[in-house]
Amino acid sequence: MKGEGDQAEAHVRALVGQVEAGLVALALPDAPEPLYAPVRYVLESGGKRLRPVLLLLGAEAYGGESALKRAMPAALAVEVFHAFTLVHDDIMDHAAERRGRPTVHVRWDEPTAILVGDLLMALAYDLLAKVETDHLREVLRSFHQMVLRLCEGQALDKAFEQRTDVSVPDYLDMIERKTGALVEAALEIGGWVGGADAAGRAALRRFGQALGRAFQIQDDLLDLTAEDAGWGKTVGGDLVEGKKTFLLLRALERSAGEEHTWFARIPSAGGLPAEEVPEARVRMEGLGVLAEARDTVRAQSNEALAALAVLPPSSAREALGWLTRQLVGRAR
Repeated sequence: MKGEGDQAEAHVRALVGQVEAGLVALALPDAPEPLYAPVRYVLESGGKRLRPVLLLLGAEAYGGESALKRAMPAALAVEVFHAFTLVHDDIMDHAAERRGRPTVHVRWDEPTAILVGDLLMALAYDLLAKVETDHLREVLRSFHQMVLRLCEGQALDKAFEQRTDVSVPDYLDMIERKTGALVEAALEIGGWVGGADAAGRAALRRFGQALGRAFQIQDDLLDLTAEDAGWGKTVGGDLVEGKKTFLLLRALERSAGEEHTWFARIPSAGGLPAEEVPEARVRMEGLGVLAEARDTVRAQSNEALAALAVLPPSSAREALGWLTRQLVGRAR
């Protein structure tokens, strides 16, 4: 007999499968091939499918299983939109790989990648228009507000590269826009489709905000501490690239004297030599930065779980709780 955790995991995996099937079934033309081949390449590249699953669970939490079919176009929309952001992010970051494969602008070229992103954005809005709900206007408004916040977050992230006064609150504000906005919108849209009342939608947004924070800070932490080969990235890659993450900003705030100088050179020099990453980890551990990051992940995770208490008891609520614990406890 399966335990609650097993049932929740099976539920999430089933939804992931439905999203994958929905992406494969999208009616995309074959021509012009130079455009649609890379679009398919992006949509078939895999991933956690976290955002569409959150949307489906938000809808199911208030509308039951019958809400899943109505919510599927919206779920596909947020995943297609997420794919768009990755294609354009890779151009801006000059990234050569995504999920172990060449990025679109590398495999094809930059103009093609721009067009692919543009088409994915249009496809996302087209999918949203197919959602069967009496609240389509509200769904579109929520989605549009998310797009605005995400673009603001991306602009802030790029601006941080040139700034020397970025604080941890600045960083948290940025990730709530760049990373958290889509998570929050997915859950809120799910609530609209499922028939959640105002209190229910607010709870879903609070859950999404806390989950987004926990997920991003955990990602920052794993970038330096992951020991599992399945992490799939270069350990310490953020430091090597000179990114102002939660860890580096806290290290700059906590350090003094020679140690502060050691950390301050990372962003000013455009990154840390790869061979010095182990030393950075030791220094951050000594400053208590890694412990603080772990504590922050736990606190945000608990805040997310507390928000779920407002939702009516259901297998969807259990799945959201299970998913939260898996995401913030992951080793990669």
